[in-house]
Amino acid sequence: MLEESDDQALAKAKAFFERAQQVAQTGNFDYAIQMYIEGLGHAPDALEEGHLPLCEMALQRQGKGGKKPSLMEKMRRSRGKTPLEQMLNAEYLFAKDPEHLPYAEAMLKAAVTGGYRKTARWLANLIFQTNNAAAKPSAQTYILLKDSYAALGEFDKALVACQKASRLKPDDAELANEFKNLSAELTMARGKYDTDGDFRGSIKNREEQEELHSQAGVVKSEDYRLRAVESARRKLAQNPEIPKNIFDLADALSDMQTDEAENDAIELLENAYKSKSDFSFKQRAGLLGAKQLRRKIRQAKKVLETNPNHTQAKAVLTQLTARLDSTELEHYRLCMQNYPTDLKAKYEYAVRLARNKKYNEAIPLLQEAEKDPRRKIASMNQIGVCFFMKGWFADAIDVLNKAIDAYQIKDDATAKELRYNLARAHEEKGEIEKALEIYRRIAQTDFSYKDVSQRVDKFRGAQDS
Repeated sequence: MLEESDDQALAKAKAFFERAQQVAQTGNFDYAIQMYIEGLGHAPDALEEGHLPLCEMALQRQGKGGKKPSLMEKMRRSRGKTPLEQMLNAEYLFAKDPEHLPYAEAMLKAAVTGGYRKTARWLANLIFQTNNAAAKPSAQTYILLKDSYAALGEFDKALVACQKASRLKPDDAELANEFKNLSAELTMARGKYDTDGDFRGSIKNREEQEELHSQAGVVKSEDYRLRAVESARRKLAQNPEIPKNIFDLADALSDMQTDEAENDAIELLENAYKSKSDFSFKQRAGLLGAKQLRRKIRQAKKVLETNPNHTQAKAVLTQLTARLDSTELEHYRLCMQNYPTDLKAKYEYAVRLARNKKYNEAIPLLQEAEKDPRRKIASMNQIGVCFFMKGWFADAIDVLNKAIDAYQIKDDATAKELRYNLARAHEEKGEIEKALEIYRRIAQTDFSYKDVSQRVDKFRGAQDS
């Protein structure tokens, strides 16, 4: 749980973030950037609330022809007395020129030094993917990533970054030695869970934390949430024209997790949209509607877990899943229509189009979404899947190979999905040997991943017969 001082700081930051979103919708991006920076000064590690929305808005601003930072801004923002000041100065410049990687690198250095771990991890991954995809990747960038990942304790990623740097600087003996040191660090980090005492202790601590979270959730549902709704109602009654008060009451009602309260929240937002013609209210209403459907889907699944033959629960689950699919499709269509430069909206809408087998509509949107570094790999993966479903297996193979080359990390969920989809494309193209080799590699690191073990058995059986 956040300390009181941290809670107050985040509350102050959110006020700036809300204001930033409001002015951004009017096209005043430069003022919005300043509001985000002011808010992050209060809550430097507010990734989801501050850094990510600012990055998205920066891409929108760029798409609308926003100017790069002036020479005076570059000079004024080129330094800082503290890591926080350095990070925010670099972020200001990055928001005005999101293609200039050195600004992101300066942010990363300051975030690591300042101990802003969530922000540092996000930046490191963003820079890693961007450098991988560059026509001429920078060895110095990989070295920065190596040091940053090591400082964050992510030695597996530090090793990959070190290896990439070594390939660009094969005669650098220091890098070769660093690779050995990082390998040892990774071995020791993994070895901490090899002893019974350490492992059992970690399980015990995790169970205690889960119990505390569970207890906190019960208290919140029975007491805190009711008080939060009443408090939000009072604030809205006092200042009904402030958008934040409307959003806060809608969120408080949604947190009640009852049909009546959720419907009240959606109606509140829909009415605000009608009276103010501000799509942000409609957007939030759509998100809450989808959230409500997902809650009901979870409830139906729980019934089926205890009684798999429950006919009514099966029918309800089918209906709810179809409703969620159509609801999200329309929601993201409207988001893209109202925010035409929002690459996140394009990506999400394209994913829903693909689920509805509208591959020709989805592909060009995904190709645009590739411009967003945070969604580049996911977009390429989805393009590969679309080509696969269209029967364009050779094209799927080309795109997925490019995605794998750009991603580089070998054993996380994204890497396995990319390789599995590539194997499926080779299989359908009739290239069984290539498919089998990829399935084998996946099975060697995650034997239970999807159906790879069955596919390996099937193809090996065919070879032996």
